[in-house]
Amino acid sequence: MTSTPRTPSDLDPAIAARLKRSADGLVPAIAQQYDTGEVLMLGWMDDEALHRTLTTGRCTYWSRSRNEYWVKGDTSGHVQHVRSVALDCDADTLLVKVDQVGAACHTGARTCFDADVLPVSQ
Repeated sequence: MTSTPRTPSDLDPAIAARLKRSADGLVPAIAQQYDTGEVLMLGWMDDEALHRTLTTGRCTYWSRSRNEYWVKGDTSGHVQHVRSVALDCDADTLLVKVDQVGAACHTGARTCFDADVLPVSQ
């Protein structure tokens, strides 16, 4: 079960008005290595997490399992330095281009998307 973040935010109201959030107030945020295009991970942001990401230059996510904010790398040292943030055309997904230091995945892998590649019929 997920819980809706309830932290007031200083996110620019013009940006907040554009966001299309899930029922629990979150927007998926795809982290991508800025120079190679490698997709690293998917996290979730609410308005406050996005505000913190935009103003600190470090990715801040909302942990649905722990019901708290977490700054990528604060405990692991595997920091994401933000290079740019973009909204998709529907304003319901964020693309965060980062300079990833170390592993992006909690398993210790560089990316969360390389361990279980599914077969595709050609």
